[in-house]
Amino acid sequence: MNESQKAIVEAAVWKASEAWKNAFNSGNGRGCAAQYEADAVMHARPFGTFTGTAEITAFWEKLIADGFADVEYIEPQLEVVDEKSAILKSGWKMNNAGGVIHKELWVLQSDGRALLREDDFEAKG
Repeated sequence: MNESQKAIVEAAVWKASEAWKNAFNSGNGRGCAAQYEADAVMHARPFGTFTGTAEITAFWEKLIADGFADVEYIEPQLEVVDEKSAILKSGWKMNNAGGVIHKELWVLQSDGRALLREDDFEAKG
């Protein structure tokens, strides 16, 4: 893979990740879910596994309704896997929780946007 394509993937993922955080921090659960592919799988430890737009939307809407807000990523690391995908790992914190993102698999779509295909994160405390 050439450096130009790697830069395209990185830019798309950082942009999409910011869009997800902005949606969450503005209380928009549907906006969070819009950053996932239609059949994405989200492992939210210890809450469970959520598959597809409807389940993922419901998860984020409930979390926001329960008062969770102000997410920040701590020392995010992005690894480009191939011409169309990258994995983001990071620590994270919110107003009343924190944890680890073990794996966000972002995949470039035909329109150039990156969307989450897999999301595996853990809440600790």
